[in-house]
Amino acid sequence: MAEKKYAPAFYPPPRGTLRWAEKNYIAQAPIFCSTDLRDGNQALAAPMSMADKLQFFQMLVDIGFKEIEVAYPAANDTEFEFVRCLIENDLIPNDVTIQVLTMSREQPIRRTFEAIEGAKHAIVHLYIATSPVFRETVLRKSREELIDLALAGAASIREMAGEREGVRFEFSPEHFTATETDFALEVCNRVIEEWKPTPSRPAVINLPSTVELSLPHVYARQVEYMHENLACRENVILSVHTHNDRGSAVADAELGLLAGAQRVEGTLFGNGERTGNTDLVTLGMNLYSQGVDPGLQFSRMPEIVRQFEETTGMRVYERQPYSGQLVFAAFSGTHQDAIAKGMRQREKEGPGRWRVPYLPVDPRDVGREYEADVIRVNSQSGSGGIGYLLEQKYGLAFPREMRMDFMRAIKAASDREHRELSLADVHAVFQKEFLDVFTPIDVVEAHFAQKDGITAYIDVRVNGGPRRKATATGNGRLDAVSNCLKSLFGYQYSIVKYQEHALGHGSDSRAIAYVGIIEYGSGRMSWGAGTHDDIMAASVNALVSALNRLYPNPRADEEIR
Repeated sequence: MAEKKYAPAFYPPPRGTLRWAEKNYIAQAPIFCSTDLRDGNQALAAPMSMADKLQFFQMLVDIGFKEIEVAYPAANDTEFEFVRCLIENDLIPNDVTIQVLTMSREQPIRRTFEAIEGAKHAIVHLYIATSPVFRETVLRKSREELIDLALAGAASIREMAGEREGVRFEFSPEHFTATETDFALEVCNRVIEEWKPTPSRPAVINLPSTVELSLPHVYARQVEYMHENLACRENVILSVHTHNDRGSAVADAELGLLAGAQRVEGTLFGNGERTGNTDLVTLGMNLYSQGVDPGLQFSRMPEIVRQFEETTGMRVYERQPYSGQLVFAAFSGTHQDAIAKGMRQREKEGPGRWRVPYLPVDPRDVGREYEADVIRVNSQSGSGGIGYLLEQKYGLAFPREMRMDFMRAIKAASDREHRELSLADVHAVFQKEFLDVFTPIDVVEAHFAQKDGITAYIDVRVNGGPRRKATATGNGRLDAVSNCLKSLFGYQYSIVKYQEHALGHGSDSRAIAYVGIIEYGSGRMSWGAGTHDDIMAASVNALVSALNRLYPNPRADEEIR
């Protein structure tokens, strides 16, 4: 049973001020440190090649990361050589600081300093596990022995750095969340005392939830305790490094920032050991969606996803916040309609605060397009969103009453093919089913005269057969043509809706017309659309299209009067 096998394994601190719990949002972006090339890379089934690492490093620079943990140089020659390649080939911009990880032993520390020789800016990151489970089962050391080990490593780093400019220090009490909070504080303060940080050389104290063990607010209380009790706090940058074992790494990091942290370590899309790390894309975009500039540039999100997948062999899940292929997608008709209305309202009001239902950010801000990524078409889709996309892409503005007829055709196509339809597919259905449908009947010529109202003279073909002529009057040109067709074929209907507009701008743009008709008696409704350089010809084409959809089998040619 669970209650016999498991129990909470974290150490909540004494009750703090909890001022962070009253904050509603993060007002300022933290320092972001990418650990993709170290923490992320070591978690890959097939670690990145040198070429992949170089490409990934450049991508991180392009995104805007100013601190990048690049390697664990003492781990193996590959890690060491990558750091040397960056430095010797001058691939590190002047405003970017590389970070390297080392355990608390003299030989690995010495190897680490050999790796960063010549770097303009570097952080040497020292770690040692501090939790009881590590002290008792892995390191087999007492509290005092562990402090001595941490101080020996801290002293070696300080001595090897000497007066070198641009080298700073970081310490992580690994397994911090499973460590007694008073002991974690003691270890960190002793390391701080050894390093004696200054305003020009601040130290980083990093608090890893090496394994996520608690609710996010418990981690925030642990961070708050450290924030309020660390020595030399004004010269310490408090950092968080959260893992996703309970699925709350981003929440842990966000609450940690509210509780006093100034820096976050993590990876793109949360890659990392086991369930991964803090997803810095999600964290950065969460800030962005609240009007806070994260200092990271994700406007090329599809390209970032592509490069990430190519270099790591990993896949970004379709529902990954902000970056997955389906995160902005709306298949539901009600969702699509709400989005379309929100977009139209925004077009009326002009630029300003983003207020569109179901879209926390403008998809275009991360390189997505409405037609391909937002309103997606299948048998569950609605007319409002699809109509909006067709208007944006193809300039089509259907009458509201036409949408139901059109959606029946779209849903039938989606059901028939058992797949999602692209916007091009939707447009193709419109062209095939509604636009300029000249079979079976086709009005090949029409002339008008002002006589007893408007008189129309038309020539008609049925299924490409010989021309037949008809003449009739009406209260307008389209009504006169309609009466001609009624006299030829005996149709019993009335025109209930007519709408037209230009396709494009300028004097040479084509016109499109939409006509809705209803059959007497049965009440059957049919819609058609027509295009032409001349608006009257477009209107006639629309009427013919509606009739051909309502009456696909007119009387035989010999029965025509």
